[in-house]
Amino acid sequence: MLAIVLPNAGAQQPPDVGPTRSAEVTRVTSDIVVDGALDEAPWRRTPTIGELVQRIPRAGTKPTMRTDVRLLYDQNNLYVGVMCYDPEPDRVLASEMQRDAQMRADDRISIILDTFRDQSNAFYFSTNPNGALVDGLVFANGETNEDWDAIWIVKTRRSDQGWSAEFAIPFKSLNFPADEGVWGFNFSRIVQRTLEEMRWTGARFQNQFFQVSEAGEITGLDGLQQGVGLDVRPFFAQRWIYSGPGGNHVLRGKPGLDAFYNLTPSLRLSTTFNTDFGETEVDDRQINLTRFSIFFPEKRTFFLQDAGMFNFATTGVDQPGGIPSTGAEIFPFFSRRIGLLRGQEVPIDYGVKLTGRARRTDIGLLNVRTRAVPGVTANNLFVGRVRQNFLEQSYVGAIFTGGDPARAAAPSHPLEAPPRSISSTIGADLRLATSNFLGSGRNMVVNAWGLRTNKSGVTDKNASFGFAAHYPNDKFQGQLIWREIQENFDPELGFVQRSNVRMLRLGASYNPRPNPDTGFQQLYHDVFYTRFTRLDNGLVETWKLYFTLVDWHFMSGDSLHSLFDLNPTYERLFEPFEISPGVVLPAGEYRFTPMRIFFTSAQKRKLQGSFGITFGNFWSGQAKTIQTGLRYQLPPKFIISVNSNQTFANLPQGNFVARILSMRVDFNVSPFLAFANLAQFDNRSGNLGLQSRVRWTLEPGNDLFFIFGQGWVQELGGFYDFRQQDSRLATKLQYTFRF
Repeated sequence: MLAIVLPNAGAQQPPDVGPTRSAEVTRVTSDIVVDGALDEAPWRRTPTIGELVQRIPRAGTKPTMRTDVRLLYDQNNLYVGVMCYDPEPDRVLASEMQRDAQMRADDRISIILDTFRDQSNAFYFSTNPNGALVDGLVFANGETNEDWDAIWIVKTRRSDQGWSAEFAIPFKSLNFPADEGVWGFNFSRIVQRTLEEMRWTGARFQNQFFQVSEAGEITGLDGLQQGVGLDVRPFFAQRWIYSGPGGNHVLRGKPGLDAFYNLTPSLRLSTTFNTDFGETEVDDRQINLTRFSIFFPEKRTFFLQDAGMFNFATTGVDQPGGIPSTGAEIFPFFSRRIGLLRGQEVPIDYGVKLTGRARRTDIGLLNVRTRAVPGVTANNLFVGRVRQNFLEQSYVGAIFTGGDPARAAAPSHPLEAPPRSISSTIGADLRLATSNFLGSGRNMVVNAWGLRTNKSGVTDKNASFGFAAHYPNDKFQGQLIWREIQENFDPELGFVQRSNVRMLRLGASYNPRPNPDTGFQQLYHDVFYTRFTRLDNGLVETWKLYFTLVDWHFMSGDSLHSLFDLNPTYERLFEPFEISPGVVLPAGEYRFTPMRIFFTSAQKRKLQGSFGITFGNFWSGQAKTIQTGLRYQLPPKFIISVNSNQTFANLPQGNFVARILSMRVDFNVSPFLAFANLAQFDNRSGNLGLQSRVRWTLEPGNDLFFIFGQGWVQELGGFYDFRQQDSRLATKLQYTFRF
């Protein structure tokens, strides 16, 4: 018999770390050559910011490897020099190289800059031994926008002592108060093969790195120059489209312009003219087996920049890994409603965006003019967002949206119905947050919000409101979410997953960390209950209970995420539901309990895989869903991954298969030249698509893109028989002038 003993010795939570750590940044007058070597005299003379502290696996203890971090600045740039010592330099892990890589399988270092010292918002920069450029924004003390791109540079170098990195971050790329010389700062290093994380501050289990409130501070930043604060980025884009055999060839080219101006050191005006999004990566395929809308994330650069300014309290509670989202998502503003209509692109003539802050007030204003297309008139679409920060991590805010992206064109005949009038959404939200709940050094967040939509002829049942309480800590987590979504609530510039319901979610997690010597990193156990009640008749529409009995993460990096996890489910259909073409479930009550097993191997391995299966009762019959993934890497240039998600259902009303297959092949010549290829197939549409994308960064801010897309449609009855559908080729050159 195998006995597993899980002692807690050695993994106890350390006490609070006392006063805020501080380090002075050294001013330099000589030039710094950014090459990763750290061999100039200023680097040798400057003291380090101090020793790091281990967070994982033994919080509060001395790291097993030394890390030296030094800070310099001149009037134009902040320089960060890092030496990561490693006794086994040939075992340093680095597989990614492209811009904004995930780097989950790599050794990596990360920096947070809280330039306003507000303990809530920050910039972050990260790299790995390959010199990948990764950056983003942090807002609301932990939420992130990882698609924000700044102009900056980092170079790395390997040696027999480990690896080093040299960052140069221009002050023109940051917003900060003009008269403050103290910024919030934190640093993290992760050694992937040992799963060790070390930090400068906040090295406690329950503190995530993006909790800006846990940052220390850097001082001595005087005489910083942002120049005029103007970036002008003209571009030229060209597209060639070929529509199937015997179709038409279309070749179009257009110039455009993006411009960014700092009205103040903390308020930025962004504009775009004759906008083009031809370089955007395609969406991941999804097959909807529910009665409700599915969510596709925004990927277009103009809307991603400073997107956190427009976030609302409805998105403020994350679910633990493996627990599905509530199924009642609400976004009063969802930028994909602009410039996209029923899957087709709507041209944008111009867009203007003002984001930033005045003292402790966050401001976000957006106005976009879309061009008329057949059946839809030209539109002005507006979003306004304001947040007044108070205490350390709390705010009260308001949002307003105006416009209807699907507003019909004026009728051509007097008997036709007039177009819909412009609709609007208005709302307010409140966030109360602390990282020292009841003096315990733990996190607590409470959100409350209310929204109302306004349309002609709709005068009632057009509101949504709710609240949430979240206790997001390492060993214990808990959450309570309640929201009501009335049947006429419909934000034209937003996203609502389901309506005419009242939702309640209760959940708790117990996640102990055994002594690392046992081979376990952390053990997760979750219980989550979700219930939806109809507002019109008071009947329960859905309830689900999630039991995560086994979610064990090992020090090897392998994870057993599920072992016969249970998901008792109740669904009431008030009308027939076509779950798959030709398979219609009749109205009535359904009870079923699927079970789940899911395993992933360590990402540090050259060949990494995952396997999951969900099986058991499904609606009126039986089903099993099989998820597989395989990833092979030849660092530092080549990565190939293959994934599948297949559901096989046997129901009295009919059998069906829902299948999604994808393959990604990435080849990176350097951090500045990357080739990405994505092929996807789903049997619901019968469409096989390929996108090949090349991004060549001539220098930061100046990019050349080549994007090729090809589609095929599966012939009826022929699994391997495909017909060419369309071909697309897009190129885009953009060049940034900084003043």
